[in-house]
Amino acid sequence: MKPTSIQIIEILRKAGHNAYWAGGCVRDMLFGIAPKDFDIVTSAKPEEIEELLEHTIPIGKEFGVILAIKNGHKFEIATFRSDSGYTDGRRPDAVEFTNAKEDALRRDFTINAMFYDPIKDKIIDYVDGQKDLKEKLIRFIGDPEERIKEDHLRMLRAVRFKNNFDFQYEPKTYNAIKKHSHLIAKISKERIRDELNKMIVGVNAERGFEELFELGLLDHIMPEAVKMKGVGQPKQYHNEGDVWDHSLLSLKNLTDEDADPDPLPEIISLELRWATFLHDVGKPDTFKTADDRIRFDGHSEKGAEIAKKILTRLKFSKKSIERICWLIEHHMMVFPLFKMPDKRKRHWFLKEGFPELLEVYRADALGIHPVDLTAYEALKKLYRHEIAVLKLMPKKLIDGKKIMKLTGLPPGKKVGTILDKVRTLQIEGDLKTPKDAEEYVKKMRKS
Repeated sequence: MKPTSIQIIEILRKAGHNAYWAGGCVRDMLFGIAPKDFDIVTSAKPEEIEELLEHTIPIGKEFGVILAIKNGHKFEIATFRSDSGYTDGRRPDAVEFTNAKEDALRRDFTINAMFYDPIKDKIIDYVDGQKDLKEKLIRFIGDPEERIKEDHLRMLRAVRFKNNFDFQYEPKTYNAIKKHSHLIAKISKERIRDELNKMIVGVNAERGFEELFELGLLDHIMPEAVKMKGVGQPKQYHNEGDVWDHSLLSLKNLTDEDADPDPLPEIISLELRWATFLHDVGKPDTFKTADDRIRFDGHSEKGAEIAKKILTRLKFSKKSIERICWLIEHHMMVFPLFKMPDKRKRHWFLKEGFPELLEVYRADALGIHPVDLTAYEALKKLYRHEIAVLKLMPKKLIDGKKIMKLTGLPPGKKVGTILDKVRTLQIEGDLKTPKDAEEYVKKMRKS
């Protein structure tokens, strides 16, 4: 990708235009991180870019942005521009094509506004981005309040960059975010979701959520999570603090390699991260004192209900919502598992999300002081043994297509439910042949 980006710059240069790398790739390069993308800025107008390059797509031509495809790689190429007026708090009302300096000054943070000439090996820095990168500061360019009014999402981006890079805030930047945090409510839920997802999969995610609360942003994004702050817990189980403190500690421990160098899932998924952060979001609504202690009866079910509202509002996919809510609803069932008959245990072990469910429990247990992972280690060992045995079982007795043919059901959750039930009965020895499975499904259709 890097050599191809230089080829594009050379093509633009030979045609008499200035062209540089811009933004995140320059920041990452200077910070010692290998860039994932190479965005290009140029003095060439959109029409000129289209004429010079063979395969282009006008993804934002009215704003001077053209997508170029070369050697199988995609590059965003933007014409130098200055912006004026942001009525919708996102897009400029008017764009004027201009020079490199004006283009740098209209960007968000100093560390994201540097250019690099790969031909001459030269940094072009009009905003002291190199200085702030060295000092590890997140600073809005120019007037921070104006930058926020231009695009309110920049407040979330500031929190994400600050924590992902382990930086600090420049004071005016911090104060401007705190002052204008209410404006985040005007941003589309899809954009907020995407930014939160980037934050939760990055490093220091727990610190990022703490600052979303501190700055007042979380009140307008996820008030249900804010309610966890200040909710006390029984001291005999939770010396770490309130429900909010426990949730952040659990999220931190989820990705702490020192806490468990051998977790069950190979990849800590986005859904697992969200389930861990929200696993106790039902506690504020179920708080009560009984038998001389604090109790949260039914908080798992309530938490799944609340999480569904949050995730639906933020436009998460149906599949992600179902997985996250399932993990939250069942995160307290580890101890009951030990008392289940072997057949029932195997039913749970075969569920697609079980390894993640066990990891939610691990993160939950690590978020409690004093820590006790005895149950987690025992169940992980049992799971690995049992799942190895279960993998030796014959293949499924019936598939979804056959079930739909026998029942007339369309593709969907009901078909999956029947598949799960047939598999459970196969494991328990009640169904042994494909014919047994078909007869069972036919009976279900009649009922």
